Amino acid sequence: MQPSVAKRLQHTEEYYFSRKLREIDDMNKAGANVINLGIGSPDLPPHPSVTAALNEHAAKPNTHAYQGYKGIPALRQAIAGWYGRYYNVTLNPDTEVLPLIGSKEGIMHICMTFLQEGDEALIPDPGYPTYRSAVQLSGATPVTYALDAANEWQPDLDALEKRDLSKVKLMWVNYPHMPTGAEAKKGTFEKLVAFATRHNILLCHDNPYSFILNDNPASLMATPGAREVALELNSLSKSGNMAGWRVGMLVGKAEFLNDILRFKSNMDSGMFQPVQMAAVAALELGPEWYAQLNTIYAGRRKKVFELLNLLGAEFDQNQVGMFVWAKIPAGYADGYAVSDAVLQKAQVFITPGGIFGANGQQYIRVSLCRDEQVFAEAIERVRKTIVQPQTAAI
Repeated sequence: MQPSVAKRLQHTEEYYFSRKLREIDDMNKAGANVINLGIGSPDLPPHPSVTAALNEHAAKPNTHAYQGYKGIPALRQAIAGWYGRYYNVTLNPDTEVLPLIGSKEGIMHICMTFLQEGDEALIPDPGYPTYRSAVQLSGATPVTYALDAANEWQPDLDALEKRDLSKVKLMWVNYPHMPTGAEAKKGTFEKLVAFATRHNILLCHDNPYSFILNDNPASLMATPGAREVALELNSLSKSGNMAGWRVGMLVGKAEFLNDILRFKSNMDSGMFQPVQMAAVAALELGPEWYAQLNTIYAGRRKKVFELLNLLGAEFDQNQVGMFVWAKIPAGYADGYAVSDAVLQKAQVFITPGGIFGANGQQYIRVSLCRDEQVFAEAIERVRKTIVQPQTAAI
């Protein structure tokens, strides 16, 4: 007997990277040694104080029990302090902060708490694919809003105002934007808050990239009026090199968080207490930590620029975050064609922009999460296998 899958899964496909990693694994088993430049999983370790805190608290005999769903007070206080220092946002750690087992889970928590069949949610195109899948799993309908280079990847709220928004209950936004690396322009957050207020829409800002190659970390919650209409997700995955530790957070009005806690408490448990104490150490790091991290990423980004120039791709050198987003070279139908050609010929994997939506079809994305020597090897492979040598005219 093979039971049929639930209706909620019938329009939700396996995550693209899950499928692609299996393909790359098969190639490696056959001896390919693929260089994976696709996924934004930090390859650098956390600060030594973070692992020291984990070890210290894991060695204690009384730290291994179930934990509360709201996180330990020390972690909530550290999150509030971090928001105060770096984003100029004042939060009540007892009521306006909710630690999460990763911010990706938080996307699902929000959708399952506030959305149901008959509702609509606005999601960016291009944008993080999990927004769409989480909306679909909730039973609601995802409705895309277009982002494009001509508008510097900012939402066109005038165009959205002309739509029927009567069923729209929630809107996903994400700046610095993934995959394009665009920052929110001056006035974007204020316009979004005003738009959400006018239409009674819950604005959900996903903010994990604000410290990467970005001199001015920003939070939507610093915008006047945001607390009444918005929630913000954040994470230590990128800023703290702690992707596998699964430490995220959700901040916003107490009433919103209490509703989400009703769902979350039926889905998971509290984080391992030593991990929470390690997160406290990460949140207490000073500006020198981020400066050191960004020096490394800046060197890697130069290598990625070199790789993309070799391919003939076009890109904005001012983008921020953990990836470089680039317009595909001439002669290719779309980003999938570029990705497949580079993978098969050079055994280097770069992400096709089409996985992020229709407006990403003509783009590719390269992760900065590899050592400079690895990028140098990728450049050499592309130079030998993709770039055709130029011969002088006779």
